Amino acid sequence: MPLRRLTEVFCVSFINLTKRNFMLAAKLNPDGRRSHRIRCHIRGTLEFIGQKFNVRILDISRTGMALHLEGWIEAKRGATVTVSSAELGHIECTVRWYRAGKMGLEFEQTTNAVAQVTAYFRNFHRDPRNLVPS
Repeated sequence: MPLRRLTEVFCVSFINLTKRNFMLAAKLNPDGRRSHRIRCHIRGTLEFIGQKFNVRILDISRTGMALHLEGWIEAKRGATVTVSSAELGHIECTVRWYRAGKMGLEFEQTTNAVAQVTAYFRNFHRDPRNLVPS
């Protein structure tokens, strides 16, 4: 095999191996997310700088949630908001994205937030895979 072809094969193999190892190291799901998402329809409120908005949580994972807002909010990426519901209690989150009335939030990694999310999965989603921390 010519040296140039051998080099190309080596480079392609190395890139594929590196991608695979990166995915394994980051523990990503096939959709590129760190945690498995579970669809839900939880009603709650979102508070941002004294304003309250009705929301519907569309899906939830151990690291965050996506929700639909009833109204418009000026929260930008990186802003801190508080989501409240009967199932989750009050959880502080960081805005990751916001478009077309939907918002992606990442849970603050405080002891209280982790305990609340763990309790939610323990009480509302009995699938054993959901009880293992990601």
